[in-house]
Amino acid sequence: MIQFVNVSKNFGRQQVIMEANFAIHDGERVGFVGPNGAGKSTLLEMLSGRMKPDHGECSYPGSQRLGYVRQQLNAHAVQCSLIEYAENALPELNAIQNELARVETELSHAQGTEQERLLKRLGDLQTRFEHLGGYELRNRAEATLSGLGFSPSRFNDPFVSFSGGWQIRAELTRILVSQPDILVLDEPTNYLDVPAVEWLSSYLKSYPGTLLLVSHDRYMLNTLTNVTLEVMGGHVTRYSGNYAQYMESRVARHEQLLAQKRNLDHKKEQLERFIDRFRYKATKAAQAQSRQKQLEKLEDIEVQSIASHGPRIRLPQPPRSGDEVVRLEDVSFSYDGKKDVVSHCDLRLMRGEHVAFVGLNGMGKTTLLRLISGRLKPTGGRVVTGVNVLPGYQSQDYAETMAPDATVYETAKSYASERSEADIRELLGGFGFSGEAIDKKVQVLSGGEKVRLGLARLLLKPLNFLMLDEPTTHLDIHAREALQEALSNYPGTIALVSHDIEFVRGIAKDIYDMRPGKVTRYYGDYDYYREKLAQEEAAAQAAQATVATAKPSAPKVVAKPASAAPKPVGEKPAPQTQRSYKDQKRAESQLRQTFGKLRRPYESQVAACEEKISALEKEQQEIYEKLNAPAADTDFASLNKRLAEINQESENETWRWEEASTSLEKLEQEFQERLAAIQRGEE
Repeated sequence: MIQFVNVSKNFGRQQVIMEANFAIHDGERVGFVGPNGAGKSTLLEMLSGRMKPDHGECSYPGSQRLGYVRQQLNAHAVQCSLIEYAENALPELNAIQNELARVETELSHAQGTEQERLLKRLGDLQTRFEHLGGYELRNRAEATLSGLGFSPSRFNDPFVSFSGGWQIRAELTRILVSQPDILVLDEPTNYLDVPAVEWLSSYLKSYPGTLLLVSHDRYMLNTLTNVTLEVMGGHVTRYSGNYAQYMESRVARHEQLLAQKRNLDHKKEQLERFIDRFRYKATKAAQAQSRQKQLEKLEDIEVQSIASHGPRIRLPQPPRSGDEVVRLEDVSFSYDGKKDVVSHCDLRLMRGEHVAFVGLNGMGKTTLLRLISGRLKPTGGRVVTGVNVLPGYQSQDYAETMAPDATVYETAKSYASERSEADIRELLGGFGFSGEAIDKKVQVLSGGEKVRLGLARLLLKPLNFLMLDEPTTHLDIHAREALQEALSNYPGTIALVSHDIEFVRGIAKDIYDMRPGKVTRYYGDYDYYREKLAQEEAAAQAAQATVATAKPSAPKVVAKPASAAPKPVGEKPAPQTQRSYKDQKRAESQLRQTFGKLRRPYESQVAACEEKISALEKEQQEIYEKLNAPAADTDFASLNKRLAEINQESENETWRWEEASTSLEKLEQEFQERLAAIQRGEE
């Protein structure tokens, strides 16, 4: 059991943790939540022993191993390869390996009882090495590195050749590979892309030990935790359930505390009235004194104010742009003139669309966003911006363009002088700048604060096309929720890159999947995108299984007698053996069944799209007829608006139809090739 007993911690005059008392039981999966600076990481630092509490004690069983991944890298033995760094997870394994080498050397010239002793020692060491997973260590390290996005071709590259974000991934790998009894993760998704977040969540679901997770990622908290510790105002409060359940129960608990406080205050008021009325009356003095003692024993109930959501972010109404916002035609880009980061990309964004670019780090998501924004010029193809498009681009270095001597408020006001002071203060509050914080100079802000101010400044302008690169970095949960709500209701166009799955899920209506040399649009939200990926993966696995099951046993070769008569024309060729003929027909039947199952979902999608397109064409024709022969009450504006919507819907359905039809054609081609191979006896 992990225990915090009367733990307090101050930083100068600021008391971060006050008399914290809580316990975490073996096997619990705990999420720490609270605003930035509340003390979540401080609690983990004290538990790991890297920081000492000012008062109280925190401890965990000495028999258990604790693995701790901090927000900042605490690298070990960096003069080695990536795979060696990941394998360096258990120092005791290194000690056992050294001892094994020493014993084997001594065995080469030992005899008699000394040899027996060394053999026993060798067996004990090998058993211990196996128990710690030493023989599986390389496989675990390689699988974890791959899951977190490392390319196998770089496993032997020097650790120091990787950037800081990738080094933290390697540190996360090292801790996961060690399989500790207590796993402590402080913002593990900060440097992960969406596929890596999905992989890590899946991995941690089966982790058998005690998990302590500090994160602003709601997807991780809801997926992995069953206990929530709220760190706020110096206090630590325990709730049962994941983040979503915590958000519901904290309101109920707050209302219960308010009711208890009202009852207590009412009781105090009654006691005080009795004491004031009768303390000087001899006949009632004893009773008044008794009431005074009761009053002194009553302890105050402290009720902290709570906000179920962060300050609301209100975006200005954007002006209307043309129907087409941006179009990329055969766009390629290379930084070094040798290797394309983006290759032959075609895409088009229409007014009001909200899309997200998803893929592993290094696939060119940020580069593509910079090409769309005009920050980069393509080395091939062209980028065409639509009519009346007012773009706004946010990146991690966007904040560095602010004047260092200006205050937070002055910086925001200079960018949107037409906005009222109330509007500016409200929006700055949504990004963590409230009260005296708006008077801070830009030059004293931390890197995260500058990023938040840069994003706030951007959103003050009435722009109709927002390009956002990791906008939730350095935002706490309430700020992320407020920004998500504002952007989900934003009528303009959004192109988004984010590793926050809940944020993507709440905003993006379509997903662009980015892989080496390929950008694929999925016409649906994030859950639809994941469903389609699962279908494609299942289809690929089924196709591989077909190859394995469809291979008949090798036919027995029978020499044909020299005097054998030629077969009559049109006669079915006899198989070399009766069994090989049956095997071939069985394999053909299995192949047809397998590909029939693979084709059905695509055939259904093609039929549904054709039906939808037909209905849209019919509706379009009816509108044309109304416009050609208008009645007195014909609403021309409404009809023209619906025509534009029909054009967009028809285009979307056509894209879906083409996607499904192309998949069907590929399946049919593969089926014919494999059928021919079976008939030739090659499978």
